[in-house]
Amino acid sequence: MRGLFISLEGVDGAGKSSHIGWLAEHFRNRGRTVRLTREPGGTAVGERLREIVLHEPMHPETEALIMFAARREHLEQVILPALARGEVVISDRFTDASFAYQCGGRGLPEARLEALERWVHEGLQPDLTLLFDVPDTVARARLAAARDPDRFEREGQAFFERVRAAYLRRAERHPGRIRVIDGTRNHAAVRVEIEAVLASLP
Repeated sequence: MRGLFISLEGVDGAGKSSHIGWLAEHFRNRGRTVRLTREPGGTAVGERLREIVLHEPMHPETEALIMFAARREHLEQVILPALARGEVVISDRFTDASFAYQCGGRGLPEARLEALERWVHEGLQPDLTLLFDVPDTVARARLAAARDPDRFEREGQAFFERVRAAYLRRAERHPGRIRVIDGTRNHAAVRVEIEAVLASLP
C-alpha cells in the first residue's frame, strides 16, 4: 500500500490541532499505520530548532532558513521513511506555512522560498492539505484563552491578516491539493466536511 502524506495548515487559532487525533483514528480504523508529526519539529534537531524560532528574535531570512533546516531533518528522518513503509503521515504544518508566515507575514520574496523548496524537497508535496480558515478575530479570541503566546502568536492583527491572505492565495494556486475548511463551525460540522474530502481521495 502506498504511503499517504497529509498536512494541516492554518493561522494560529484556526483549530487545525483539534482535529489531528481524530484524523489519525480515521485512518487507523481503516487498517492504516499513522505517523503524527509537526513542523517546525518532528525530530530531536527539529524540536530544538522549534524552541529557537518560536522564542528568539531574529531576522526574517534567518527564520525562513531555520524552518527549512528543520524540514530537511524532518523529511530525512520521519516523512520519507514512513511514506516508503506505506504509512499515512499527518503533519501539523509543512511548506505552505513557510509561504504564509515568512512570505505573507514577514514579507520575504516568494522566489527565495521557492528556491529553498526546490532544494529541500523538489518533487514532493503533500497528497492532501487541509487548510483551516478563520477570520483574524476568531483566531485571536481562541488564542487569548489558550497557553502563553509564542513569538508568532504575539504578532498584531495586520500580521495575521497577511498570513491568512497568503494561505488563501496558495490554495488558489494549488486547488487540487489544498482544500479550504471553514474552521469557524463546530467540530462535528468540520469533521463531516473532512470526511467528504477524504472520500474523494484516489
